[in-house]
Amino acid sequence: MKLITETVEQVEFLTEAAADGGKNYFIEGIFMEADTLNRNHRKYPKHILLNEVARYTKEYVNNSRAFGELNHPAGPTVNLDRVAIIIKEFKCNGNQVEGRAKVMGTPMGEIVKNLINEGARLGVSTRGMGSLVKKNGYNEVQPDFMLSAVDVVADPSAPNAFVNGIMEGKEWIWNNGILEEQTIQEYKKELKKASSKKLEEKAIKLFEDFLKRL
Repeated sequence: MKLITETVEQVEFLTEAAADGGKNYFIEGIFMEADTLNRNHRKYPKHILLNEVARYTKEYVNNSRAFGELNHPAGPTVNLDRVAIIIKEFKCNGNQVEGRAKVMGTPMGEIVKNLINEGARLGVSTRGMGSLVKKNGYNEVQPDFMLSAVDVVADPSAPNAFVNGIMEGKEWIWNNGILEEQTIQEYKKELKKASSKKLEEKAIKLFEDFLKRL
C-alpha cells in the first residue's frame, strides 16, 4: 500500500459569529471526487470512494475524531500536536464528496486562521493509504483504500502572504510565539537581498523554513 494524497484548492474559508463574540472559521467545498481523472492521474471508482467515506464518517466524523493537520506529515498517522481542523460533516452528492471542517483553536489552527486573515489562499488535501493499478495511462485506486485525514495545505500564494506579514510586522507572527525577532530579521535580510526575478523563489524557500519551525 502507498500513501496517497490529493489536493483541492477550490474550497471556501468562511467565518461565523461565535457565542463569545469572536469568530469561528470553517472550510467548505468539494473535498473528493469519484470517477474523475484528477491532476495526479489517479481515479477513484465511485463505489470504493463512497464506501470509504461512509466508513470514515461512521468511525471518525460521528465520533469527533476526524482531525486534520497543517500540511501533510510523512505518513498516514495523525499527529495530535499538529492538528488544525476537525471534519464536521461529509455529504455525498453524485460523484462528489462535499465537506465541512472547523478550524480549531489549537496552535496549528491559529496559524491557519491568521494566514486566512492575511489573505492567503489555502486548500485542503486528503491523505490515505491504498494500492494503485495502472490502467490506460492512469492509476486506479483499489478497494483497500483507507482515508486517514484531510489536511490544510498551502498553494503558491501562501508564501506571498507570509512574506507580507514578515515585511510589515503583522501581529500574528508575534502572537503565536513562532519566530524569534532574530529569525525575522534574518528573513527580512534574505528577502531584501533577493532580486525581483528571484523573489518568488526566495519567498517559497523561506516559507518552507518557517513551516519546519512550527
